[in-house]
Amino acid sequence: MDVTKAIEARRAYRSLEPVEITDDLIRDLARHAQLAPSCNNNQPWRFVFVRDPDRLKDMRAALTPMNDWVHAASMIVVVFSRKEDDCMIKDREYHQFDAGLAAAFLILRAVELGLVAHPIAGFSPKKTREILGIPEEFHVIAWINIGRHAAAISPVLSPKQAAQEIERPERFPFDRYVWVDRYKA
Repeated sequence: MDVTKAIEARRAYRSLEPVEITDDLIRDLARHAQLAPSCNNNQPWRFVFVRDPDRLKDMRAALTPMNDWVHAASMIVVVFSRKEDDCMIKDREYHQFDAGLAAAFLILRAVELGLVAHPIAGFSPKKTREILGIPEEFHVIAWINIGRHAAAISPVLSPKQAAQEIERPERFPFDRYVWVDRYKA
């Protein structure tokens, strides 16, 4: 699969079925994330790969409502970073941008391997830090939920979520997010 195919194949599916999570898979995903660009090659991203079934159950306490579908994930990758580990140019904190790039590389590699890698913000960063022992100075940015796309739509999904399993949500038109040479309101 080339990059274009991986980008086009990537979907935020919520209907998941189990997939075997091996040490080799974790190393593979981490290695591809590691290849992402970062300011001065600081590589500020950090990941906790949660695959132990009991620890996955513990993670449920950090989820916000409407995310029961995450219970079917075979692995949760928690993405975090801190500003001290990356460029600070005036008020610009690059660590979250750079961690986002690494997360995107991880997601695209997972898609290439035939997996669903669904990032979410629907969780408590504080509870996530507590469950995983992540120090408070780190910003917990996202969870990436890993599984295999299930053929059947999960019964825990809302009607809107179920509809999005069938058809990709509409993307914004080009002129809503792109300007050439100058921003125009």
